[in-house]
Amino acid sequence: MDNPDLRETRSWAPDPPLVGVAWVAAVAALAAVFLIGDAPGRVLLVVLAGGLGLAGLFGTVARPRLVADHHGVTVRGLTGRRHWPWSEVNVRLVRTRRFGREVSTVEVDAEEDLVVLGRLDLGADPEDVVEAIRALRT
Repeated sequence: MDNPDLRETRSWAPDPPLVGVAWVAAVAALAAVFLIGDAPGRVLLVVLAGGLGLAGLFGTVARPRLVADHHGVTVRGLTGRRHWPWSEVNVRLVRTRRFGREVSTVEVDAEEDLVVLGRLDLGADPEDVVEAIRALRT
């Protein structure tokens, strides 16, 4: 009989409410362009709407952002997904100091590729993600 642990798949993606906020804020910034009479303000609002729209698009299209199963690790982005078997990938937790506080990220190091994923990318604490990945890998 198959081992049930071998069929386990874990995935992580940005929180849907956060993605929704990005879309709503992008639409609001774009609507404000037509309400403002200041030309430089309009330019800034268009740039803001574009950035928020890209963030919303990324959070919508790149789902799930990270998938781990008994075959290996898959990372998804805007243009597609990349898969690496466990023999070619090293997943580790990295802690750095930013703006006076410690920030944890997940690094997926695969041959010539390095993918760094934070809490916003994963929708979960990076420490919990690395623990789950290590449990799947063993």
